[in-house]
Amino acid sequence: MGFVLSVSAWSQSNPDPNPNSQSKEEKREPGAAREVGAGTGTIGTGAAKGTGAAAKGTAKGAADLVTLHPIDAGASVGKGAATAGKDITVGTAKGTGKVTKGIGRVFKKLF
Repeated sequence: MGFVLSVSAWSQSNPDPNPNSQSKEEKREPGAAREVGAGTGTIGTGAAKGTGAAAKGTAKGAADLVTLHPIDAGASVGKGAATAGKDITVGTAKGTGKVTKGIGRVFKKLF
């Protein structure tokens, strides 16, 4: 009797040992609230990076000015401002896209 039970249990197929796992086709996208939150976080990260780049450029420019290198000082401040502008713009654009996608999901569910 034990042999029959063990053979019948062994012959049953279980293709997925973890039934809770999702395949790549079945993966769900994050919800609307998570998408909006991620977008807000991306905007904040871009602003923080931009602020850091501006501060770094200003500090290097001040150091160059103190050491009597006025041309290098202007270049450092300009480079810091350009990098800050880029970081803020990229972060804002990516974040706004995520927020818009999340809001679009909310409206999609309503209609």
